[in-house]
Amino acid sequence: MILYDRDCGFCKWSLDKVLRWDRAGRLRPVAIQSEEGGRLLPGMSPEAMLESWHLVEPGGAVTSAGAAAAPLARLLPGGRPLAFVLARFPRATERAYRWIADHRGTLARMLRIGPDYQPRRRAR
Repeated sequence: MILYDRDCGFCKWSLDKVLRWDRAGRLRPVAIQSEEGGRLLPGMSPEAMLESWHLVEPGGAVTSAGAAAAPLARLLPGGRPLAFVLARFPRATERAYRWIADHRGTLARMLRIGPDYQPRRRAR
């Protein structure tokens, strides 16, 4: 499962790109603010929940922010080479994630993404 901020247009836009890559439908999006989101992130404060996105792997392991990039890439078709690079350079991956997260408002404005953006994953 991939947990995202349902109030963030850039986050939903990014989620849309990941879900389109996930042609096998292995990922299920869950809003962090939902009841299920709270159950999937036990013991995490609401502030910590919204600091980043989170990946709950099939075995139940939770990773967040840049640390979740490599495990996510491993789940996507053809993503293993990218996962290798992301895992090999975890500090750079985290810094890149942090930069994007810190500038998501500016990026959303540049890409003309509004807060009401909705992912367009096809129904299965």
